[in-house]
Amino acid sequence: MPIRYLDEIKGLAGKRVFLRVDFNVPLDEKGNITDDTRIRAVLPTINYALDCSAKVVIASHLGRPKGEKNPKYSMAPAAKRLSRLLDKDVTLAPDCIGDSVESLVDAMKPGDVVMLENLRFYPGEEKNDAEYARSLARLADIYVNDAFAVSHRAHASVEAITRFVPVIAAGFLMKNEMGFFDRAMKNPVHPLVAILGGAKVSGKIEVIDNLLNKVDKIIIGGGMAFTFLKALGYGIGKSLVEEQLLETALASYNKARERGIKFYLPVDCVVADRFDPAAEIKITPIQEIPSDWMALDIGPATMTLFSEALQNAKTIIWNGPMGVFEMDAFSRGTFAMVSAVANSYALTIVGGGDTDVAVHRAGEFAKISYISTGGGAFLELLEGKKLPGIRVLEENGQD
Repeated sequence: MPIRYLDEIKGLAGKRVFLRVDFNVPLDEKGNITDDTRIRAVLPTINYALDCSAKVVIASHLGRPKGEKNPKYSMAPAAKRLSRLLDKDVTLAPDCIGDSVESLVDAMKPGDVVMLENLRFYPGEEKNDAEYARSLARLADIYVNDAFAVSHRAHASVEAITRFVPVIAAGFLMKNEMGFFDRAMKNPVHPLVAILGGAKVSGKIEVIDNLLNKVDKIIIGGGMAFTFLKALGYGIGKSLVEEQLLETALASYNKARERGIKFYLPVDCVVADRFDPAAEIKITPIQEIPSDWMALDIGPATMTLFSEALQNAKTIIWNGPMGVFEMDAFSRGTFAMVSAVANSYALTIVGGGDTDVAVHRAGEFAKISYISTGGGAFLELLEGKKLPGIRVLEENGQD
């Protein structure tokens, strides 16, 4: 059943729209927001509800308070930033459930915005507890999920709450996420190229297996590449490797080759004598990694190879950096990949997390077709899984 979106619901005026968002934004040591991308991403949904004279109740988590009330994880900074972005008052509720919150919501007028306190101040949120979800549902006439980044979690505000609210819908951020994903994976324009990086194969092996049914090329970089390279018989020095996955990696590589899928691995790398920004570094071919050195980035020949592999791509999906880009000496490969993807003629979709950070740091985000707000959720979709938060939206899609 297709997902129903907020603009398909009639009669929002005066209704309490419970909007589950992901305002789990980074804070500095003084509690100031350092990146408000996640807040800005849901402004279209909030503004639409306000334009329809709804009463908007915003719900999110922040950090990992582990089911206990902790001022360190208060939603106050998010409420303050949202107020500034909307140019209107956003009232921070004293809690997220209970009589005081229900009274506050009952007193709302059309066009008002209330932000609930951190949903994870109660253990019932992460346990998907029905009674906790029922308490949240008392604040809602309409439930809207616009938190793609947590939709892979069967949490009370994502999954269980949908049993207790009569009208269920998704917001416009969710519409963008699912729309771009469908264009890339369900009906892609070929050649479809997947770029996978990051530290470990273990977090991506199911992704690779699923992608082998869809892609024309796979490019592997980051620490995970060295598990594949060792499986193929190369000496990798002290580079990161998952010994227990060598056979699995080799099987995936062979499966790709059997299916005629181009499988790209690094041909050279930047190696260091230790994991340290001040380490001695040099560039070596993959065949010549010193036994007591570690590879921490792809080398210039690999950057050229990977960039050329993208030349004829029509659709590109990317998740995971090419090296330890947080350290300047090992950032060149990731930034070269950002440039190659950004300047391609393909539909380009970048997964959240570190890859998102790299794209923004490189200043190329405006050239990417879509940057997903979800890291774990994006990966689980790439694995072919049905996300709990998406499943309930589909089940409740139409009357």
